[in-house]
Amino acid sequence: VSFPKECYAGENITRILDRLLDGYDNWLRPGSGGMITEVKTDIFVTSFGPVSDVEMEYTIDMFFRQTWVDERLKYDGAVEILSLNNKMVDKIWTPDTFFRNSRKSIAHNMTTPNKLFRIMQNGTVLYTMRLTIVAECPMRLMDFPMDGHTCPLRFGSYGYTNSEITFTWRKGLEASVDCPQESISLLQYDLVGQKLSTETFKSNTGDYSVMVVHFLLQRKLGYYLIQTYIPLIMVVVLSQVAFWINKESVPARTVASITTVLTMTTLSISARQSLPKVAYATAMDWFIAVCFAFVASALIEFAAVNYFATLEANRLKKKKNARQKKMEVLAESGGLMKRYNSIAQSDPLPIFLLQGSAVHPISALAGTSPIDQYSRIMFPLAFALFNLFYWIIYLGKDTMEQARQVWVK
Repeated sequence: VSFPKECYAGENITRILDRLLDGYDNWLRPGSGGMITEVKTDIFVTSFGPVSDVEMEYTIDMFFRQTWVDERLKYDGAVEILSLNNKMVDKIWTPDTFFRNSRKSIAHNMTTPNKLFRIMQNGTVLYTMRLTIVAECPMRLMDFPMDGHTCPLRFGSYGYTNSEITFTWRKGLEASVDCPQESISLLQYDLVGQKLSTETFKSNTGDYSVMVVHFLLQRKLGYYLIQTYIPLIMVVVLSQVAFWINKESVPARTVASITTVLTMTTLSISARQSLPKVAYATAMDWFIAVCFAFVASALIEFAAVNYFATLEANRLKKKKNARQKKMEVLAESGGLMKRYNSIAQSDPLPIFLLQGSAVHPISALAGTSPIDQYSRIMFPLAFALFNLFYWIIYLGKDTMEQARQVWVK
């Protein structure tokens, strides 16, 4: 009777595993008592995002790979690599790796635990698992929304110091983290690169080897241009249209100014809803504050125009009353007709008074106020200069940061 080669191969692998596990103590690390165990790691990112500004955290889904050498697992045989079931993991020693800045971690178990486990002839072990991690990302929002952030991912051994276990990057600092563009699911950010490093964490229990991946993020400006910046600019421009409305149209100018102030307040409140309640001013806060100052200044400008127009009207009214009393005195003295021609030649205003015309004081002030004339030029010019300096400063920072990140990469 002949048996298929697969039966002999399966029987051979079973014998190899039985021999490997005979007397194997999975409580002890490889090289325990003398040598340092080197664990080589690399990461393949399957999905990156979303990033939460309010919670200051990000989500990453990845294949996390670890490789180390366990001399106790060396074997001889025709099979060069033993691809084993994930249940075999519980029977051998594995690193106690944990993610130091994670807030939530999930190991995928559908439909079976997503783990890959292989043993090579020389005792090299490959252990891969699929993880989803929510990690904290410290953010400084001073330049929001022209800001960029460096979101770290830190991992290392929980209980073994660097005199027992040391972590290294399997493919070096350049290629140990693979993050394909199609795996990035970010709406508000661009993932412009990643930077790898190794750190040592010092604590009361010893020094620990820590691996760090810095994901470099740059915020996309388009959403905030459409939803915040352009509406703010339009509101400021609308507030300056009031300078071209007649100063006698008090209701029209008052309604226009107050409406723009209320609109500015609404826009500023909605712009802050997507941000955490930070104690410092962001770049958007400065822009909103200046725009609000321009809108409020337009209302104050009209108040000044109306105030000086009222003073002028009161002055003319007093002058008219004084002349009217003078004419009454002349009439009572009997010299009205004699004085009429001389007064008419010197000042035509009393003639209208004598003829019974009802000239309203404001009608004498018809025309454009000098304050409005200056405001039509100064306000748009000042706002244009502010925008010029604002965008040069903050977009210049953005360009310099991107150049620095490219240089770091």
